[in-house]
Amino acid sequence: MPPRRRDRRSHRDPSPSPSRPSGPRASPSSPRLRLAFIVPPLLLLVLTVLHFTGLLSRSPPYPQTPGKTPLSVYDRGLVKRQVSAGEILAEHARVSENRSRRHFPNPVLAYVTPWNSKGYDMAKLFSMKLTHVSPVWYDLKRNKLSLEGQHNYDAGWVSELQNSGSLVVPRVVLEAFPGVVLLKKKSRDKTIELIVSECRDKGYDGVVLESWSRWAAYGVLDDPELRQLALQFVKQLGEALHSISSKSSTRNHLELIYVIPAPRMEGPNNQDFGPEDLLQLADSVGGFSLMTYDFSGPQNPGPSAPLKWIQYSLTTLLPAKGSASQVHSHMIFLGINFYGNDFLLSKGGGGGSITGRDFIHLLEKYKPSLQWDDKSSEHFFIYSDKGVRHAVFYPTLLSLSVRLDEAQDWGAGLSIWEIGQGLDYFFDVL
Repeated sequence: MPPRRRDRRSHRDPSPSPSRPSGPRASPSSPRLRLAFIVPPLLLLVLTVLHFTGLLSRSPPYPQTPGKTPLSVYDRGLVKRQVSAGEILAEHARVSENRSRRHFPNPVLAYVTPWNSKGYDMAKLFSMKLTHVSPVWYDLKRNKLSLEGQHNYDAGWVSELQNSGSLVVPRVVLEAFPGVVLLKKKSRDKTIELIVSECRDKGYDGVVLESWSRWAAYGVLDDPELRQLALQFVKQLGEALHSISSKSSTRNHLELIYVIPAPRMEGPNNQDFGPEDLLQLADSVGGFSLMTYDFSGPQNPGPSAPLKWIQYSLTTLLPAKGSASQVHSHMIFLGINFYGNDFLLSKGGGGGSITGRDFIHLLEKYKPSLQWDDKSSEHFFIYSDKGVRHAVFYPTLLSLSVRLDEAQDWGAGLSIWEIGQGLDYFFDVL
């Protein structure tokens, strides 16, 4: 397996600092002195064992392997508005024993990150539900044209996923300076060759490319000529990958999936990826990973992905739902977040993202009352800590089910960011 980052919570040495001895000095042969040397290490060993096994924590340790049940979350009546903290705590680690049954028939792209290593195991466990798996491994650096991240590669993990039917398409972030990649043909060709060679050498089924947000930051998309060069680069990479045969892909060639931002509700601008861009790339890429999450932030607390925003994004990029000319909807991998946010509602705002592990901890500690927001079609709850009010938005079975229904109505697939951050029973809805 690739090297995995430890959990964010640090484990500090609980032993106290040594204090100056008082009273009569003990001799080296004194039983009291021998005990003084023996007891602290033994006590430290016992405390360490208890700590890592979870026996010293207020709540039981977070399950590493999901429990099995003959019934899915739908059969157990868990996909609903009125959901309690107690019910989530009791059920979140139990999944249907039938892991090959798919409730969502369209393609599913699952991202896996090294810093949430649980995703590696979940990808293998639920591979029958995932058509594409994208490990977040590679960066093409700006200082010199080099592809970094080869140390993450795990041949055994990749092979196991491919043998189960999943396509492995690692993500590549294009961080190289646009002036180098787009304006110089030699550098452009070298960049594409680096990516294609890595796929060929490692036996990947293609790649997921992320570059649009970087190009927006550099101002590339505001210049019509540079924007056209950027689109031509994506097309050239897609065509290069298509020229390589693949035994795993149903299309018999390597695939390119391109990451695109969701359109802005306040109206499009030059930095948005629009329907004209989609049409220009449609023949050269296998799909578009649409980032319909992160709608809210610490300065504007709220839902992660309001349903109306998702619908607006799809209608902006595609013809009307059910239209005969809606030929590209199957290329969209609709973004679904498996993470949430814990926002501060006072003291100048703030807060940040949380994983399933964090969410479960908050439910155990505060026993909050979850509320359903009709406007966003998301659950949330409010709690107070040291006089500061917080709002927590985290996916639930119903919020996920509603978004899967929307994707299915459009004929679109899913892209999940990212499966190491979710609760185990989320996989039952896929």
